Amino acid sequence: MNYRHAFHAGNHADVLKHIVQLALLDTFKRKDSPFFVLDTHGGAGRYLLASEESRKTLEAEDGVMRLMAQPQLPTVVERYLKAVQADNPVGAMISYPGSPLLTAQTLREQDRMAVCEVQDAEATALKALFAHDSRVAVYHADGYAQNRKLLPPKANGVKIGRGLVLIDPPYEGQDAEYQAILASVTEILGRWPQASFAIWFPIKQRRTILHFLRKACALPVKSVLTAELLIRPDDSPLRLNGSGMLLLNPPWQFDQVLAPAMPALKQHLGEAGASTRLQWLKQAE
Repeated sequence: MNYRHAFHAGNHADVLKHIVQLALLDTFKRKDSPFFVLDTHGGAGRYLLASEESRKTLEAEDGVMRLMAQPQLPTVVERYLKAVQADNPVGAMISYPGSPLLTAQTLREQDRMAVCEVQDAEATALKALFAHDSRVAVYHADGYAQNRKLLPPKANGVKIGRGLVLIDPPYEGQDAEYQAILASVTEILGRWPQASFAIWFPIKQRRTILHFLRKACALPVKSVLTAELLIRPDDSPLRLNGSGMLLLNPPWQFDQVLAPAMPALKQHLGEAGASTRLQWLKQAE
């Protein structure tokens, strides 16, 4: 099952993923020096909520739209909602911006992003979306392999030290995807050891991801933080019960940035038995 299809745009998984993504990018902007973002699985970049697929599932109704209806939310959540609204007319929700578009909103003139997408139609959409943005390079390529050509990142021939790798694969074969992620992260760290990573993962039954998380802690990174949202108990193997963000080398005290968001997401997006987890699995000494 591909969890990244357009008809899932704006669901609970996107909400968590994009809150974390924007909060990370905002921390990079606290310094004037440039940063680089590599998005390994960019998707189409923008998804129409009025499409036939979106109307069938109405997942945005149970995700981002629930948050839009709240009078007051934590600052880190409001930041995300403003970014989504910025891609829509005032007072309307026509489209949902994917990760590359949210990143592009955040980039400054000195920052750069490379977006990879292997699917033909989605790569074509990405190229059209960023055709006039010199800060963004789009590659119709396997994001895991493309890092060999892109890293360590440079701008105008000068290396960029800071940056973020976003990994949001389709998980059509979960065990194989976990292995591909771990191999890619290891390879990237060999070229760009100071990189931070934000890796989205689905949760059906949480026990099935524990091996992946243990393997991630064994990577040559200084710190590992996980942020997870289960919108229902994970006792149904047939449903996407929640998702998580695995953060490698996140900014110092980044858990404190995310902490206010977690109870709000549980309250407004969760069903009976919903839960959240924000936990350091490995901390810098």
